Amino acid sequence: MGAVKAGLSCGALIVGALMAGPLMAGAAGAQTSAAIAGAGCKLDADRASAAGPDCSQTWIDARLRINDLQAIGTHNSYKLAIPPQELAAHRAVDAAGADSLDYAHPPLFAQLEQGARTLELDVYYDPRGGRYAHPPGALRRGYGEAGPWSPAVAAEMTQPGFKVMHLADIDFRSQCMVFVQCLRQIRAWSQSHREHAPILILINAKDGRSGPGAVAPLPFDGAAFDALDGEIRSVFTAAELIVPDDVRGDAPSLREAVLAGRWPTLAQARGKVLFALDEDARKIGLYRGARRSLEGRAMFVNTDEQASDAAYLTLNDPIGQGVRIAKAVDAGFLVRTRADADTLEARRNDPRRREAAFASGAHYISTDYPQPDRRFSRYRVVFPRSEIARCNPRRQPERCNQRPVEALEKHD
Repeated sequence: MGAVKAGLSCGALIVGALMAGPLMAGAAGAQTSAAIAGAGCKLDADRASAAGPDCSQTWIDARLRINDLQAIGTHNSYKLAIPPQELAAHRAVDAAGADSLDYAHPPLFAQLEQGARTLELDVYYDPRGGRYAHPPGALRRGYGEAGPWSPAVAAEMTQPGFKVMHLADIDFRSQCMVFVQCLRQIRAWSQSHREHAPILILINAKDGRSGPGAVAPLPFDGAAFDALDGEIRSVFTAAELIVPDDVRGDAPSLREAVLAGRWPTLAQARGKVLFALDEDARKIGLYRGARRSLEGRAMFVNTDEQASDAAYLTLNDPIGQGVRIAKAVDAGFLVRTRADADTLEARRNDPRRREAAFASGAHYISTDYPQPDRRFSRYRVVFPRSEIARCNPRRQPERCNQRPVEALEKHD
């Protein structure tokens, strides 16, 4: 397995600490301005290659911002496979639907270790605990008193707190059933890889209808979203998060800050995570409440480019929405798109959507295939030079002197 390596020079760490401002934390922040001069890098150069010998990474970290990168990650990152007998039962009633569910991912820490820099978690509201402990399964006959879980997971399912599942009735098996446990796994990996590129964690708030025999999911309301923010902040400290207030600063609105280029620099953002609520307008409105720019909230939201709290956009079709993605990237918004969906690209070995995603400039590209599923084809999603994170192809990539934002170091 590969080990992650950010590729920072000593100068980069010094400059990152000195230029970070309030977003940066840690011992490096105590360095003095004299250390910058000692690094000998020309940070006012117009490109990395002009910054001086061995200064490219230092320049990249000091001069580029989150919205100058491009990274790959996973869709429904928590998902385990549906057992063959159950998948066959579902296929008998919905063949296309069964095909779309026929994928799975390794544990979150393994995905991060392999280079995923965006993860997606689907959450169900369970304030009393136990609501989702007894799914019917695709065979629609349940699993007895113990449910489909191990004793340890069965105990977790009875506890209050958000649960992580794709479909609460038939596709409910997850690497981590409890939301805060997923977050703790991510944080533990992050704490041991402090120079990683910023990780985007996408959140879907699930409350749609379930199939026959399943309990109705609880609807999300303002209290549910307050609780969701609370669980995020119970795991990650303020110094480990990038939140809307950090970006807005003293600007009149979050949107105006984004258009003015106020995303944190890579030096400020390394080792941190940011959350985005990927939901419809109704749920975004509930999460927003009376706030104009998500004041005090832990997550950015998927909204349109004109909203006062516009900063992040989910635009999942890089072919049909390619022009809009490119315009949003050029304007300064952060964008997530998908390289594949419903297992179709893997089954057809079709790279067109993947290549459109790369070319669009979308900052975070989600896939179900960071590694190929050889049952279908050799289709996978990886950058041509195998970078974990690279300079964004729409935002003057030539400035980076062909250096990655984050590289993968492989060991025998």
